[in-house]
Amino acid sequence: MVRKKLSEAIEVLQNGSIVVYPTDTLYALGVNIYNENAVRKVFNVKKRPLDVPLPVAVANFTEMKRIAFVNNNARVLAKHFLPGSLTLVLNKKNIVPDIVTGGLNKIAVRIPNNTIALELIVNSGPLTITSANIHGKKTLGNIKDISMQLRDDDVAVYLDYGILQGKPSTIIDVSSKEPEIIREGSIKKHDVLAVIKTYG
Repeated sequence: MVRKKLSEAIEVLQNGSIVVYPTDTLYALGVNIYNENAVRKVFNVKKRPLDVPLPVAVANFTEMKRIAFVNNNARVLAKHFLPGSLTLVLNKKNIVPDIVTGGLNKIAVRIPNNTIALELIVNSGPLTITSANIHGKKTLGNIKDISMQLRDDDVAVYLDYGILQGKPSTIIDVSSKEPEIIREGSIKKHDVLAVIKTYG
């Protein structure tokens, strides 16, 4: 069922609409990051302050290098943990609209380990990967509950992948020389830092 709707999701993303899609952790609200009007819709739907950046999903490391300045620590971590639930905070390139990053010069980016998500991104370009909920409210794990929390006209397509209750991704800022764990999620802090110490 979800694959039948995939082509529809790709089409509406090209038209600037929002898609709820599965990741390896939770459901996400997705729009093409280069469409500023679509990105603004995500902020409005989530009731999220415009100065709170939106994380971004890419399909591969090449695409990550296109939107961010990648250093050795980022390369090492990407090789070991991505695709997966690790988000890298990097200095962004000018190709990324400022609205995506809340006006900051950094971008949070990851490669989700989910075949549906990756297929969507490959065909649509980098997508926002913010949780499919109202800002500050409980993150929900199934499409029925998500669609009840959001308004009927907020989302053009829901890609139902069953119940998703994974832990949020671990976020590490590797934009400077000293890496900083912003949030410990499903990948443990000591595992991330051990990889940097060994291979960085």
